[in-house]
Amino acid sequence: MKILSKEQIYEADKITVERQNISSTDLMERAGKQIFNWLHKRMQGAQVPIHIFCGIGNNGGDGLVLARHLVTHGYNVFTYVVNCSDKRSKDFLINYDKIKNVTNDWPTLLSCKEEFPKIGRDDIIVDAVFGVGLNRPAYDWVKALFQHFKTSEAFTLSIDIPSGLYAYKVPEDEDGVVWSNFTLSFQSPKLVFFLPDTAKFVTQWDVLDIGIDPEYLLATETEADLIGKFEVLPMYKPRERFSHKGHFGHSLIIGGSYGKIGAVTLASRAALSVGAGLVTAYVPKCGYTVLQTALPEAMVLTDIDKNIITDIEYNIKPTVIGFGVGIGTDNLTITAFESFLKENELPLVIDADGINILSKKKSLLELLPEQTIVTPHPKELERLVGIWKDDFDKLKKAKAFSKKHNVIVVIKGANTITVFEDKLYINSTGNPGLATAGSGDVLTGIITGLISQNYSSLEAAIFGAYLHGKAADFAAEDFGYESLIASHIIEYLGEAYSDLFKQIEEPPNEEHKDISDEGEELYV
Repeated sequence: MKILSKEQIYEADKITVERQNISSTDLMERAGKQIFNWLHKRMQGAQVPIHIFCGIGNNGGDGLVLARHLVTHGYNVFTYVVNCSDKRSKDFLINYDKIKNVTNDWPTLLSCKEEFPKIGRDDIIVDAVFGVGLNRPAYDWVKALFQHFKTSEAFTLSIDIPSGLYAYKVPEDEDGVVWSNFTLSFQSPKLVFFLPDTAKFVTQWDVLDIGIDPEYLLATETEADLIGKFEVLPMYKPRERFSHKGHFGHSLIIGGSYGKIGAVTLASRAALSVGAGLVTAYVPKCGYTVLQTALPEAMVLTDIDKNIITDIEYNIKPTVIGFGVGIGTDNLTITAFESFLKENELPLVIDADGINILSKKKSLLELLPEQTIVTPHPKELERLVGIWKDDFDKLKKAKAFSKKHNVIVVIKGANTITVFEDKLYINSTGNPGLATAGSGDVLTGIITGLISQNYSSLEAAIFGAYLHGKAADFAAEDFGYESLIASHIIEYLGEAYSDLFKQIEEPPNEEHKDISDEGEELYV
């Protein structure tokens, strides 16, 4: 799914109005009706007090459309206009007049001075104060209103984006942002829904199709894409009946040190489980018995040293190399890595201490093959690109790093983000159970194993993050978040694949849904 920028959202609205020969008021009606459809489907006429707070721009206009439809369907609605300025949008004014035609209980004008309306804990708040166009902090009174929402503990539904949250930067004051329980975003989610600094304001979200021009959506290149099942399906390469292990490549996992052979075991096992035809682990001598016992499916080569990697020499012909899990940063290991890089031309996936070695000796970055994949957690990324002031600065630095060194950066987190040049691929799978030792080693093995099967490095990074998270989602159903361990992720990779294969074999038989100009849902 494409994630439109603020500017692209405005352009999409403009083009839709022109190409569909409708007015901006019609488009607002369509949007507001879709919000009503979403809420009405869930409430089914329940007489819970609904407090709708509207700004005086287009977001407030959406709120007025919603209020009008709720009133005409008999809901218990209280509508307020946060009237702190005289700069009202045209479509807001049109819908302000429309709601007065369906109720004698006109919207209450809040002049940003008086006391706040009373809101019960079991009530519903609809936040339609500010939209994506916000470019300055909220007034003190409005900020206090948002805190009133929060302290009421009422369920808060935000329209398009939580009010006070910018579309393109981190807010200056958290108290000036609505902490939304649910956000209904028009046509596409917003980038801020997925960044640690800003996602906390968006507990849950959904996307409403408001009938934006499909040609525009198809042709527009966005900065960020959200990666889900239907984005990875075109990448997936199911096996043919007469294939054999030689068709699926040979993954070499180089890593480990005394006490950290488990990292290589996990990565090697993940590479096999994701489909690599052959896997060889290259470890210090202390890891030989461990790997031959724990993972009989893998082959093992050993360094001349007992406890660390000091000299990377092998007589096999791997397809791809995963480097760094559990390897340590001993000076001898760094020297061995440098010598290896000077000779290596194979695709590389670098994780953990491999990244730390690059950070210690950044001249090694110039020796990396094109589109090498690095998979840092935030602290490892900081060592690579420097300290950032916020998540937007982090992404800017990651993009610059990717372009400078022609590498793919997989930033691990709640929403793992793959960065290549100026493009962001935001993973939608995964859960808090992944916050466990070894889960990063598993991801390294998964990505390495995919490259060995002739996935491109970028496909492997994107698809690997998806499979990693999806397997963890299946595992969490059986183990919960707290009890999930890295080995479980590997064990459930088969279910992650099966979920995709079922989609190919048995596409869902769903009714086709369309949106009319009036915002009605049509089923054909």
